[in-house]
Amino acid sequence: ITGLIALPAAAQAHLVNSGLGPFDDGALHLLLSPADLAGLIAVALLAGLRGPEAGRFVTIALPACWLLAGLVGMQLPAMLDLPWLTMLAFSLFGLLVAADVKLPPAAVATLAALYGVLQGLQNGSALASIGADLTALFGIVMTSLVIALLIAAAVIVTTAPWGRIVIRVAGSWLVAAGVMMLAWMLQGAG
Repeated sequence: ITGLIALPAAAQAHLVNSGLGPFDDGALHLLLSPADLAGLIAVALLAGLRGPEAGRFVTIALPACWLLAGLVGMQLPAMLDLPWLTMLAFSLFGLLVAADVKLPPAAVATLAALYGVLQGLQNGSALASIGADLTALFGIVMTSLVIALLIAAAVIVTTAPWGRIVIRVAGSWLVAAGVMMLAWMLQGAG
């Protein structure tokens, strides 16, 4: 009987349906999607390392592009699913964080905007495929804004040398996670 209680009633491959409402379902989708969340964390870490101006640009560009691309994605005839590109993106962002590459704020914002477009297209098309409305997309976008804002702000105020090393180590872990996820995906495809 204990085993039967542990069995799930339903499994869903992409978006979360919590029963809390569409906004919260969108927010939970982002929080429960490791690759999407890792990319968001990596972009926010990079923005924070590059300073307040980059942080401000990213917290505007990322959610705006995510929302606009999500609206476009909701109009696509089929679900767009590019997990390899998401993993490649967060591995690249992690590498930039780990190496502490001195990018100008506009370059960081451009990378964040491109990530927002990628995620928006994928999330929008997935939402459309399950018949979800704009409220779920707003949940995803607002959650991405809050996470990016909080992480970038925390990194910006980190001035201790050991703190910046911890941030760079986190970037290297993101690279390692991305490489492992890509390898697992390629192994499953082969």
